[in-house]
Amino acid sequence: MFAKSLGDDHAELRPLEPWNAQEYLAHIDRSRDHIGRHIPLPERATDLASARAFLQSYADKKATDSGSLHGIWADGTLVGAVLFRSFDAAAGTCEVGCWLEESAVGRGLVTRAIRVLVDWAVDVRGIHRVEWQASPANAESIKVAERLGMVREGVLRESYPHRGVRSDMELWSVLAPQWRARREADRQG
Repeated sequence: MFAKSLGDDHAELRPLEPWNAQEYLAHIDRSRDHIGRHIPLPERATDLASARAFLQSYADKKATDSGSLHGIWADGTLVGAVLFRSFDAAAGTCEVGCWLEESAVGRGLVTRAIRVLVDWAVDVRGIHRVEWQASPANAESIKVAERLGMVREGVLRESYPHRGVRSDMELWSVLAPQWRARREADRQG
C-alpha cells in the first residue's frame, strides 16, 4: 500500500479499499448532509454492508483499469476522497471527482489530491483528456476546476438526477498539453 503526502499539514492520499468500510462509513456519517448536498454518495452507504459494497465497486473498477478511489486522510482521519469515476486508457480519457467533509474544506486538500491523480494519469498512463463534472450550485467544486486550469465546456442540461430532481451539470476539462504547460509555469513562477 502507498501513502502520498499532500503537503506539510499532516494530510495524505491513500487507496480507499473495501477493508476501510468501517472507517468510510464513519466518515460519511460525520458529514452526510454536507456531502449529500450535490451528490448521492451518502445514500449509497447507509450501513456497513452498503459501505463495503460501494468500496468494492471501486476495487472492481481498479481491477479492470476503469476507475479507482483514493481517500484523503488529515491527521490520521479519513475526511474525503478523490476518484477516477471513469478511466479509459485506450481512448485517453478519464473523469475525476471528489468529496470532502465540511470540517476539511478550505485547506486545498482536494486540489492537491486531484493534481496527484491528473499528474499520474497524464504522465504515467498517457491520458489526453481529463474531465470534471459539477453542479452549477456547487461553487466549491467549480473553484477546484478553475484552480486546476480546467476549461468550462458547457452545461449538460438536466442530466443528473439527485433527490428527485433532474439537475444540470457543468462539464469542465483539461487536455494533457495544457496540463503540462500550466504545471511548468507553476514550477517556474
